[in-house]
Amino acid sequence: MPEPLQPMRVWTTCGKGRAGQRPASRGLPGEENRLGVHHMQRRHLLGLTAGAIATPALVRAQGSGIGTWPDRPVRWVVPFPAGGGTDTWARMIQGPVQELLGQPIVIENRAGGGGIVGAQAALQAPADGYTWFYTIEAFVTVPITQRINPYDAIRDFAPIGRLGHTSLSFTVGPAVPASVTTFNQYLDWARRQPSQPIGNWSAGGSGHAMSVVMERETKLPEVKHVAYRGEAPMMQDNLAGVFHGGFHAMVVVGETVRAGRLRPLATAGVDRVPSLADRVPTFAELGGYSERFNFRGFTGLMGNARIPAPIQERMADIFRRGTQTPEVHAKLRAMDTVPSYEDPPTFAQSIRRVQLQWAELTEELDLYQSAG
Repeated sequence: MPEPLQPMRVWTTCGKGRAGQRPASRGLPGEENRLGVHHMQRRHLLGLTAGAIATPALVRAQGSGIGTWPDRPVRWVVPFPAGGGTDTWARMIQGPVQELLGQPIVIENRAGGGGIVGAQAALQAPADGYTWFYTIEAFVTVPITQRINPYDAIRDFAPIGRLGHTSLSFTVGPAVPASVTTFNQYLDWARRQPSQPIGNWSAGGSGHAMSVVMERETKLPEVKHVAYRGEAPMMQDNLAGVFHGGFHAMVVVGETVRAGRLRPLATAGVDRVPSLADRVPTFAELGGYSERFNFRGFTGLMGNARIPAPIQERMADIFRRGTQTPEVHAKLRAMDTVPSYEDPPTFAQSIRRVQLQWAELTEELDLYQSAG
């Protein structure tokens, strides 16, 4: 097991993804390189026993009895900086969940590695029910795209509950002329530029993948993928005109869009974003684009699979009761997030589906190349 990670500061600077030749398999800085997910054959992924999916990780956890848990504050590790979508969702439900829990929930942002740093921090904490992991699909997708295997997303984590999902919209800032108000106008303008810098909140995440799909299917020349350590710093640089645009969630950029500082031009997903439904079409509605844009991720709470089963069961029940209320649903819809709760077994199935879809998408598009 890797040495425990030291606390890291949240950076707000960016680094460009390297295009060209595939990067060699690698681990995180200071960590021994291990076999990447890309070496796993699809038949191996499919060959994992159905029981490992149908039976939630809480059944496999060791130990019995809940004792006095919780008798002190509980920590939720969020693997992206404050102000991003993952952090916003976690803080929105923090109040109702901790009220039922009877103890404060302390949110700790551990950014880095496209979400991997936070995932490892949650796993390396004592499996006593006082550390949990609030995340998005990046903890599954990023290890695949970056060809590292720091943990097993299926067996090392216990799904506690899924909160919902949201669509991503390609959104431009002041680097693009104000006269550009549609996606087709953007393409006409972009093809006349010497390069196309496109931002994403983590190399290997869904925003990065949608950018690569857009690059391939529009045949934009000289695209440069600029990776950040979260969506909040990415949004700040979009506002500053550092790059042309990128795929954003409205939960993060909603206020700037309403203020006219950022302009969404097209939405990835099956349905239009509710607050943009009157003016921003989906890629499917634009015509000529594949179903790759229909990928759907998730946001929800996870735990170390070694946390005793009774504690996992209680946290799952509290999460369900705390988040499945009219008040929480109204807040989610107000930030263009679709409430789509899933219990632990169903959430485990969704995570498995995302893992398989992402392995196929990564191979098909060679996402390794632009995630380096």
